[in-house]
Amino acid sequence: MRHKLAGRRLNRTSEHRVALRRNLVSSLIEHETVSTTMAKAKESKIFADKMITLAKDGTLPARRRAIALLGDRDIIEYEDDKAVRKGTIIGKLFSELGPRYLDRTGGYTRIIRLSLRRLGDNGQLVLLQLIGPDEASQEKAKARTKKRRRKIGRAKAEPEESTTEQAVEQPEAVADDESSKESQAEKPTGEPDQDSNV
Repeated sequence: MRHKLAGRRLNRTSEHRVALRRNLVSSLIEHETVSTTMAKAKESKIFADKMITLAKDGTLPARRRAIALLGDRDIIEYEDDKAVRKGTIIGKLFSELGPRYLDRTGGYTRIIRLSLRRLGDNGQLVLLQLIGPDEASQEKAKARTKKRRRKIGRAKAEPEESTTEQAVEQPEAVADDESSKESQAEKPTGEPDQDSNV
């Protein structure tokens, strides 16, 4: 029985699981998208969200905690067949990703299913991605439009109730219109109305 045992075993030892999780999240921070299986992506998503939450804090203890959990791997790019160091994983996490998600309270990553299958074991492949800064603003705009639609829907529902009240008040308005027509009929046609000059 697995009572109160969180997480997936992934058919690995505990040390192998920790190394797998670190490597996947480090690659995710470096490249901002990773292709892997669904089980590994779900397990890595939790850890990546925790790392970004630490980066949003931005303090020295948070940075040290992130180094202890994740390690501080170098980001290396190849230019003209030479390896060039572009920074570190922790540096990118705290300087770029932390400030990017200051307005978000969670949900920094997403999982997209792919139609591809792995050749060796026919495993279902997915993309684990970081949500971009422009997409965060688009989601806020969508949330605003949803709120507006709700308000409009409520406003449409309320006038139906008020139309019955207006129907009750309309006979008085009709009586006022008839009395004004009678008063206009009593005026001589040669005199212009004072209301028309205004």
